Amino acid sequence: MIVAVLGASGNAGSEITRELARRGHHVRAIARHPEKIPSGGGITRLAGDAQDPEALAQLIGGVDAVVSALHFDVTADTLLAALRTAGVERLLVTGGAASLEVAPGLRLIDSPEFPAEWRAFAMGGIAFLDALRGVDDIDWTFFSPAALIEPGPRTGQYRIGTDTLVTDDAGVSRISFADYAIAMVDELEAHRYPRARFTAAY
Repeated sequence: MIVAVLGASGNAGSEITRELARRGHHVRAIARHPEKIPSGGGITRLAGDAQDPEALAQLIGGVDAVVSALHFDVTADTLLAALRTAGVERLLVTGGAASLEVAPGLRLIDSPEFPAEWRAFAMGGIAFLDALRGVDDIDWTFFSPAALIEPGPRTGQYRIGTDTLVTDDAGVSRISFADYAIAMVDELEAHRYPRARFTAAY
């Protein structure tokens, strides 16, 4: 496939870019600072600002899918406008964990353990997911990570969930950026969660 990765210089975006290229996909890796994007066979590094939907549409035209690893200062409306202008129908989004349930009817963001300083940023991800849930002309998937996503080994092992936080036997929800990228590209290829959210953790 030809896949555009937005935010390709960040922790998640760079690992997704590497994973796509490793599997033989052609990657248009887009970031404000393309010199920070991983290089290698199959990767075309491009400068772009996702806040400008018209300019972004020019960069993503002709791709099979867009993977967004952007921060949520870029709204769903802005990103969807670029996809519609470019005629791209498939979108996969690096989401947040805050809206996952930790108990029936209780979201992670509403639990006492959720850090107050993360709340404003997390609300952006929740608003983004809410906006996607009303969209039926773009084939979107929102991929919430584990509660802790951090640098670590590429093991290829993870467990899948949908709307409930996935934890290990010790009650910890975590995944490495490298394994998150594997799960993202697995979903791109398998297409198991059209117009839905899923999550993954160890």
